[in-house]
Amino acid sequence: MSLLGDGLDAAVHKAFTRPVPKSASAQMRYLVKQLKGTKAVAQMLRISQRTVERYVKEQIKKPRPDLAARLEGEVKKRWQPQIRAKARQKAATTGGIVIDTRARIGYTAPIGTTDEDRLRHLTVALPPRYAARLFDAQEAGATDQQLQQIAAEALKEVYFQDSGRRAGSLEEVRFADIEHLEFDL
Repeated sequence: MSLLGDGLDAAVHKAFTRPVPKSASAQMRYLVKQLKGTKAVAQMLRISQRTVERYVKEQIKKPRPDLAARLEGEVKKRWQPQIRAKARQKAATTGGIVIDTRARIGYTAPIGTTDEDRLRHLTVALPPRYAARLFDAQEAGATDQQLQQIAAEALKEVYFQDSGRRAGSLEEVRFADIEHLEFDL
């Protein structure tokens, strides 16, 4: 996935009320229950149906690293969908989202002056409309570049322009070379 997409997922995962199953057999049982059968799980994970059955019966306990990553990703994608939906809805309507980033950020002003990109560490509370845009774009399968563009627009309005109180003629904000990125709902 992408850096921003993973960050959004991690923020939503903090809202979970129960821990995600940790063992491979528990994860496999969860997927079998969700997809209503071993055949569908086998096709999704690109393994044999018999292998799925062995994990469910705990005859196999430790998956290969690539299978473990796919298994964990699929379980997290499906874990507590109602809690996930409520967290996203709250962020998109009332709560907003906080972005904490250390990245190379710069801007261009209309007179031709530019502030050269420089490493900045920002922690900024974004309004709900930007949280909604980020989550909607993520659901639509947006690339990391598209998510960065939305985040840059949000930083332009909230941080640089202070919600319209200053730097009204700011044209563009560049947001690149991300060293650290974390979202919080």
